[in-house]
Amino acid sequence: MSPLALGLNLSTSAAEGADPVADALEAERLGFDFVSANDHPMGSSPTHELWTLLAWVASRTSTIKVASRVLGVPYRNPAVVAKMAASLQALSGGRLILGLGGGSSDEGIGAIGAGPLTPRAKTDGLEDALRIIRGLWSGPGFTYEGVVHTVRDATIEPRPPLPIPIWTGTYGPRGLALTGELADGWIPSLELVPPERSRETRARIVDAAVRAGRAPDAIACIYNLEVRIGVVEGPDDAIVSGEPAQIIERLLGFVELGFSGMNFIVGGPDPAAQRERLATEVLPGLRAAASG
Repeated sequence: MSPLALGLNLSTSAAEGADPVADALEAERLGFDFVSANDHPMGSSPTHELWTLLAWVASRTSTIKVASRVLGVPYRNPAVVAKMAASLQALSGGRLILGLGGGSSDEGIGAIGAGPLTPRAKTDGLEDALRIIRGLWSGPGFTYEGVVHTVRDATIEPRPPLPIPIWTGTYGPRGLALTGELADGWIPSLELVPPERSRETRARIVDAAVRAGRAPDAIACIYNLEVRIGVVEGPDDAIVSGEPAQIIERLLGFVELGFSGMNFIVGGPDPAAQRERLATEVLPGLRAAASG
């Protein structure tokens, strides 16, 4: 990846006319570092299942990384996720970023019979998943007795041929501490962690990393945000909008806060034109200013 990890949201829509592979190929052509997609498998809107979509996209692209943003732990057994990730990492030539979260949709979790879950139970499950996945990747015969998930003398082969970064979507104090202790990255949404809160939340990650004997700068901080170029959205601080120079200035402010990348959700009536403008009028200037 470039010094700034810059990604593009990939819609999971299965509606008529949606073409996620074409969108991913366009993102690759435009020079984005990764594409990411969210995980909402339940519901009446037609969507593709996230992991299947990422595997299909990885098979059709060549260089761009694919990221789950984020895989809801309650939907899949963590030991199986460890195996899924090892396989996709090998088959894609090392292009997987595994995003994990405790599960945001209570309705979706309840629909599969896994809920209701308290915030504490979700965080317990996330911690179990992080430890189980790391353990299964590290060696054979792994045993772990968790609060929600357990494995006994478990082995997967082959283990990942290349390291798989794990990013989390965490917001509460304990989840942020888990990110600092066990994860490689953090991908919060601008809407949920506005800049004025980001220093406090990042400080929790940094403190946990130091306590665990880890280098804080080894944990990527990626802002997930919506951007609209050439459009003024008014007072909505959850959307980054305006002319390219204005957008670059605001994004540089996020870099100064400690964010090492962004995942862009492109809005507006013409997403293709917005993606093109983002790649050609914003990202070069952002990269140059950040590296300078």
